[in-house]
Amino acid sequence: MPTNDNKLVTVNGRTTVVQNPAPDTATILDLSASPPRVIAEIDVPNSVVGPPSSVAITPDEGLALVTSAEKIDSADPTKRVPDNRLSIIDLKANPPRVIATLETGKAPSGVSINRQGTLALVANRSDGTVSVFTIQGKTVAPAGTVKVGDEKSGGAHVAIAPDGKTALLTRDRDNRISVLSIDGTKVEYTKRDMTAGVEPIALDIAPNGTFAVAANFGGRVTGDRDTVSLIDLRARPPRIVDTITVGLGPEGVKVSPDGSVVAIVVHNGSNLPKESPFYNDGGKLVLLRSTGTSLSKVAEKDYWIFEWSGGILRDTGHRIKMRGGPARSGPPTSSGSPGLHPVPHRRDSGRP
Repeated sequence: MPTNDNKLVTVNGRTTVVQNPAPDTATILDLSASPPRVIAEIDVPNSVVGPPSSVAITPDEGLALVTSAEKIDSADPTKRVPDNRLSIIDLKANPPRVIATLETGKAPSGVSINRQGTLALVANRSDGTVSVFTIQGKTVAPAGTVKVGDEKSGGAHVAIAPDGKTALLTRDRDNRISVLSIDGTKVEYTKRDMTAGVEPIALDIAPNGTFAVAANFGGRVTGDRDTVSLIDLRARPPRIVDTITVGLGPEGVKVSPDGSVVAIVVHNGSNLPKESPFYNDGGKLVLLRSTGTSLSKVAEKDYWIFEWSGGILRDTGHRIKMRGGPARSGPPTSSGSPGLHPVPHRRDSGRP
């Protein structure tokens, strides 16, 4: 389920606020069809700012949770300010609709739901906290806030391990990855931090819970090649065991269902000014092979929509039109094709 930010565009490398923008939207896709088809598109506040993991779907595919990191400043429509909204979408309603809007910390970004479908965590980038929510049926309710850092530490994405007892938080402003413990609805900062690379932002945990992968967004303006780090979750305490160079501005990361392949969406300089020596016309999708303790490159292609089947990466040639600039892409549901995944492509906009 991608979301689309209509407030911001990047024009020749410069983030610009759109005058009188249309509402932000969420697009619900049927991935069992080829090409994927649009089931519904609804107005939902969201933001291109932050990691692309700002959408989460409950295991029963009944609810979607969407964060909104930024909004237009009501006092000055040429500027933007941190938002604090989490939208709850009923996916089984006909048509799907927003059924609740909850308050989070400042600039909510990455959101995750545990495998039991009973707990959600939201990383708040502008106040160094994680918001905790309980889920019961269609009711999502606040259950506390965990202080991890301060407004200078960030909090890009928080991912919950499959056993539901551990979570990892990427801190993109002080270059750390923090370990949280979970006991029912009690979530605590363990004081264990890892150092992966510069500006860790997106993160995903393997379905078997043995490792996680973090994308270090880095100094993309300076043209330096950025990295992806592998975290061994079997080690006590968890630690970084490998880091590999993948290109300029890795932002999206996803581990395959069997844990053998990691897909990385890389900006590749596509959101920089055209006069920049590091500018490229399009982004890339980089595939890495994972053993759980090491990473190596498999393939690298320009991206829009791809199919991974039988060890082969294939561009399907399919393109999906959105009513707005793509900002996020939520996880495919169990009813979707296991090898077919939409990758957001936006030539005029990247992460500011």
